[in-house]
Amino acid sequence: MVDHILPGIVVHELATPRYTAQVLERPAADADAPRATVLFVHGNVSSSLFWQPTMLALPADVRALAVDLRGFGGSEVRPVDATRGLGDYAEDVAAVVDALGLDEVHLVGWSMGGGVVMQALIEHELPVASVTLVNPVSPYGFGATDAAGRLLTPDAAGSGGGGANPDFIARLRDGDRTSDAPSSPRSVYLGTYVTPGFASEHDDRWVESMLTTAIGEDNYPGDAQPSENWPGFAPGTRGVLNTMAPTRFDVSGIVDLEAKPPILWIRGANDVIVSDTSLFDLNHLGALGVIPGWPGEDVAPAQPMIAQTRAVLETYAGRGGTYREAVFEASGHSPLLEEPERFVAELVLHVVGEGGSEG
Repeated sequence: MVDHILPGIVVHELATPRYTAQVLERPAADADAPRATVLFVHGNVSSSLFWQPTMLALPADVRALAVDLRGFGGSEVRPVDATRGLGDYAEDVAAVVDALGLDEVHLVGWSMGGGVVMQALIEHELPVASVTLVNPVSPYGFGATDAAGRLLTPDAAGSGGGGANPDFIARLRDGDRTSDAPSSPRSVYLGTYVTPGFASEHDDRWVESMLTTAIGEDNYPGDAQPSENWPGFAPGTRGVLNTMAPTRFDVSGIVDLEAKPPILWIRGANDVIVSDTSLFDLNHLGALGVIPGWPGEDVAPAQPMIAQTRAVLETYAGRGGTYREAVFEASGHSPLLEEPERFVAELVLHVVGEGGSEG
């Protein structure tokens, strides 16, 4: 892992009552008096490594931290109880905040990490100054809900651990670094994490990050249960993908928080993972004919993920909070990588009130 750490980043092993966490840090120039402290939370099949360029690009007087969730990066591999939604991860983040002794923190969550941040806001009294959600999972989870977040079937058929590609899982487990197959981690990164055609000098580093994912029913992807509803499986109770199944995860309750930190919602316009037409939503894949037997739009419509998030944030604002949406037209799922200068400018504007751009 150390070989993939960029100069200027410090690696910490942090013991907490929950787990032993790896935390990356770009210290502030004045370590005793940073102007702000930002804690970055990564998404699924990734790690804190992805945040390094952003951390290094922040103003020198900002302390930047990035945590590895359990079973990712250099952190301890521990089981994930999916019946808590993203609660295990949220409690881990809260434990890290406490162990670091942070008295004010700006939380940034990408993809699944956005859901972790939202659940942490609901379940833990954290000293949060602001929140940034980067292409976050919908507040109603991933798959099997309608525009209002209601379940399409009582068991949320088609969501959870059963939806993962077995070949992708095998290639993660085997440490495949090639682009020899569409389901190799590198191909998945190039085809879905970023807009096709994008490349960077750090692509090998991002693949290594993906390969740190712990594989198994207690981690990625998790278990599954049979279902009488199409496509024949429902969420299980263990592992990563089940944490975001809508029977397990619903953080729309952020609208009722007494203390509402300001939220910046950053999203890439070309995202094919978190989208109203997601290529990882089995109902959408059924409509495209990729998965046979699709029962039709009336029974199994695609999840309108962006519309759901916007509706919840509008309600958040209507109940006393504030949010701002920044759309990155040239980005997919990873605006932090694809449009890094604008990403840092928007984040700095949100955290310390400088920089930013229209969009």
